[in-house]
Amino acid sequence: MIKIAIIGTGGMAHAHANMLNSLPGNRLVAGVDIMEDNLNRYCDKFDIAHRFQSVKELLKWGDFDAAVVATTDAAHVPCALPLVKAGKHVLCEKPIAPTAAEGKKLVNAAEKSGVINMINFSYRNNPCLHHAQKLVSEGKLGRILHFEAHYLQSWLTNTAWGVWQESPGWLWRLSKDHGSKGALGDIGVHIVDMATYVANEAVSSVNCQLKCFPKAPKNQIGEYKLDANDSALMRVELKGGGLGSITTTRWATGQINSLKLKLYGETGAIRIDLDESGQELEVCLGADVKKAKFKTVKSRQTPNLHKRFLKAIRSGENDASDFRRGWEVQRVLDAAFTSDEESRDVKLRN
Repeated sequence: MIKIAIIGTGGMAHAHANMLNSLPGNRLVAGVDIMEDNLNRYCDKFDIAHRFQSVKELLKWGDFDAAVVATTDAAHVPCALPLVKAGKHVLCEKPIAPTAAEGKKLVNAAEKSGVINMINFSYRNNPCLHHAQKLVSEGKLGRILHFEAHYLQSWLTNTAWGVWQESPGWLWRLSKDHGSKGALGDIGVHIVDMATYVANEAVSSVNCQLKCFPKAPKNQIGEYKLDANDSALMRVELKGGGLGSITTTRWATGQINSLKLKLYGETGAIRIDLDESGQELEVCLGADVKKAKFKTVKSRQTPNLHKRFLKAIRSGENDASDFRRGWEVQRVLDAAFTSDEESRDVKLRN
């Protein structure tokens, strides 16, 4: 039985608890949150016995094997670092850290301690991504020349996920002072991972423009200064020379949560639309290339991230989307922020 602690008790912590409780062989034994009322409500809901207001207190108790870090972005490294140094396995929310330099500290510590470490790139739970990545890695598309990727939300223009003006859970995502890296850091991290994972290539250069639109008087609501980016437009070049565009925004009116990827190579192409299906993708391969014809194919089911995390703990072999992958994606985001600030292309060195 793998004993798990949950660090942070906000919205994502509920999703993690529900997923882990649906799987055999693990038990939620402890919760951690600096806000005692939130902590108690969460632990009561999920029948968690042990409750702490700091990771230090949790580690002093110590009777757990692994932890899920589901805090706000700025707290990921401060919470996860002492855990991995203490030999605890960690599944951490994305992004790994506000900057790649901070994230590298976590990578180094985890690799030194040998613990299982994973980042919650949750959209990898869709089997079509792994199917597409396999086709690319097998050379079915040939050299990748072009791709288009987007992640579009619209919670600033609708109430499908609640009234953002009244919820700290949404307001902090709009405020730099509260640790937010804006739409780029919140949802851009997913589409960068998705595009480069499927393309099976790293990014060599980035050009990015960020925008924060006015959305309240003086762009402030209570203690929250609404100054984090709402939209990001990125032009990237892959190591192999292919060019791509990555778009992310919270202003895509009418789009609740839309992720799409189109990947074009010399000998084939792939289209993924997670709005339509996480199981299916469209491919243009072989004889269909000459006819410019796409076919829909179904992907084989793959285990979700939580199942892979538990399996990795039991086997001692780290699974994909580990801390190092989180750091690699964060390097791209760092380059995007630098590009926007300095209005130039930013090269990523090995």
